[in-house]
Amino acid sequence: MTKNEMIDLVARKAHLTRKAAKESIDIFLEETTKALKKGDKIVLSGFGTFKVVNVKDKPVIIPRTGEKRIIKAHRAARFHAGKPLQRAVR
Repeated sequence: MTKNEMIDLVARKAHLTRKAAKESIDIFLEETTKALKKGDKIVLSGFGTFKVVNVKDKPVIIPRTGEKRIIKAHRAARFHAGKPLQRAVR
């Protein structure tokens, strides 16, 4: 599902205009991004948890060239699905 499809779905189900639905989704995504940038954890009960993890240096081999490189330590966003979401997907 694309963002535009999600906007149409939210507009239809929540009886909102497309503009209001787009604004709602944009605000949700913007605030989620801000919280993760700060390192906060976002818990959506019944859906899942978004959090930031620290990834250590990691040696890799480039398959095409066989060259060895090191991917430097960085922060990455992770999502862990809640039990209701896991059950629904099964």
